[in-house]
Amino acid sequence: MQTRYNTQSLINCAKALCVQSGMHESIAADVAAVLTEGDLLGHDTHGLMLLKPYLDALKNGDMQGHGEINELSSRPAIANWDGNFLAGPHLTLRAIETATSMAKKVGTGQVVIRRSSHIAALAAYLEKPAREGFFVQIVCSDPSVTGVAPYGGAEPLFTPNPMAWGIPTSNDPIMIDISASTTTVGMSARLHQAGQKGKHDWWLDSDGKPCNNPSVIFQKPPGSLQPLGGQDAGHKGFGLALFVEALTSGLAGFGRADAVDVWGANVSVQVTDIEAFGKKQAFLTQMDHLVEQCVNSKPANPSIPVRVPGQRGLALKKEQMEKGVLLHEAIMPALNELLAQHEIEAPREIN
Repeated sequence: MQTRYNTQSLINCAKALCVQSGMHESIAADVAAVLTEGDLLGHDTHGLMLLKPYLDALKNGDMQGHGEINELSSRPAIANWDGNFLAGPHLTLRAIETATSMAKKVGTGQVVIRRSSHIAALAAYLEKPAREGFFVQIVCSDPSVTGVAPYGGAEPLFTPNPMAWGIPTSNDPIMIDISASTTTVGMSARLHQAGQKGKHDWWLDSDGKPCNNPSVIFQKPPGSLQPLGGQDAGHKGFGLALFVEALTSGLAGFGRADAVDVWGANVSVQVTDIEAFGKKQAFLTQMDHLVEQCVNSKPANPSIPVRVPGQRGLALKKEQMEKGVLLHEAIMPALNELLAQHEIEAPREIN
């Protein structure tokens, strides 16, 4: 039987590790909460698996655990921040708060952040604002990293450039978290380390030939991830990647043109108050009807019903909050090593 862990105990352990590694307590609390939320929702390559890389980045100075946000420009519904490589979960949560405040006043708000550190799973930020009646969009890119080839290309140029939307309904929100690539660097690394191949030809070798071998992106010369749509429709993923680059690095005025060499992110957060467009119930009626049509539509496989984005993740989160969190087998060995180094008590197991 796999071991389950108490949710708050995991958060407390992650926070303690961050604080003892030199991170301000309030920033550490944000990091711990967001990483644990990733695991609760099933995004286990972008949950507590990231804690060690984050602490390594903190140690070598690529991530900052103390400091202030610099506002570069602003208007009533927009702000452009320099995050000074503060922890990405902290910056993203503050951006959502600020954009929400703007939305309450003028209907919508957008905050763009240059020089954030990595922001973890985008899905981890969606539930709270969406349940409060706000339509939230988050996109990010990392100008220091290349991994995804442009459509028709054979060399890595983009990051996966994830994008996410939280959409209110009368019940659970719709939570969309996708990327402009066929898979992620995190999943590629997990398969590579396990010596496993992918289910499909999601990668290109260094000659631009499709393959199912994730290890090609770690070779020299490196291969790449294919854009979403692969060989047949990769122009769509390529277009989405360009959209994300424009919305992040373009609006931030900082990105690939600056030869960035620090692991991090440029981020764009937009929050819209659905009541600014009319009665809240009118929006919810439309979205509730659409969700009902989707989940009740005839499935191609009778044993696999249609579900909307976020449905599985929120159901998994509910189960794990009640029964305990099941972590991927690679997470606890790394976490236990960190806890032992810092003499912090291990998270509480649930039988």
